[in-house]
Amino acid sequence: MKFCTLKKASTAEIVEKKSRYSANSCHIESKEKKKKKINLIKKKYYDAKHNCFAFSIVDKDGNLLEKSSDDGEPSGTAGAPILNVIRKNNLNNVLIVVTRYFGGILLGTGGLTRAYSNTALASIENGKIIEVENGLQVSLEIEYSENEKFKYYCEKNNIKIVETKYSENIIQKIELNEEEYNSLNNKFI
Repeated sequence: MKFCTLKKASTAEIVEKKSRYSANSCHIESKEKKKKKINLIKKKYYDAKHNCFAFSIVDKDGNLLEKSSDDGEPSGTAGAPILNVIRKNNLNNVLIVVTRYFGGILLGTGGLTRAYSNTALASIENGKIIEVENGLQVSLEIEYSENEKFKYYCEKNNIKIVETKYSENIIQKIELNEEEYNSLNNKFI
């Protein structure tokens, strides 16, 4: 399964009618890491009134887990817009926390939604988006007479040979995706 995620953590800050919004975006791979990261951000911004978040995680079984929190803001004005930014950018294994320091001027629901969305989007734009693909590591037993043909096939199809062991036959340990495995299966297995 292919998806996009953030390579490293990124931040952004926007001021809207004297309220300050600080976004922290990062790559996460589990609910446990999400919880730790949110707690670290809440600790860092301990004096803020709201720490709203959204995340999208693809678990090891390929299931999509998504959640958002308005953290005291009017329902649907913070967490859902942040999650919408994640979805529109086709990101997974991402957590975005937007912290708000209230500036004394009410923005209304539309203003809050725009401020949270814009801050989340700015933090993604400040980060580096990469494409990730879950893969397989497979060991194959290849006859000596087939080894050159196998190596050529791997090179031509960008299949990485990780390790080679020589015995009665050659054991090739390779890394590839599921589609490449199925194609390889038709040729060599």
